[in-house]
Amino acid sequence: MEIWINPACSKCRSAVSMLDEAGAQYTVRRYLEDPPTAAELEDVLKRLGLEPWDITRTAEPIAKELGLKTWGRTPEDRSRWIDALAEHPKLIQRPIITADDGTTVVARDPETVRSVL
Repeated sequence: MEIWINPACSKCRSAVSMLDEAGAQYTVRRYLEDPPTAAELEDVLKRLGLEPWDITRTAEPIAKELGLKTWGRTPEDRSRWIDALAEHPKLIQRPIITADDGTTVVARDPETVRSVL
């Protein structure tokens, strides 16, 4: 299992605590220090069944600087969003957990964390 976290994020810390309490084995990826590539983002999005704008933190200052709220959300716009997430990993919603069976979730609440245990 792998979990993408920002240690400053309370939801990330909560998810890590839940994984620890469950005795789960996992690796931590501090995605701000080790940003995912566009290809890794594509893979995670495929596993999530989501589009890049679905996992984008549009309230972040960089999102406002880039004008993300005005960007299109069509298949033609997809690569632009993925490139923005790869270049500015702070925009990625967190935490993201990928279980050993490939199940991937954006673990914003305890129920979602439990779903991959």
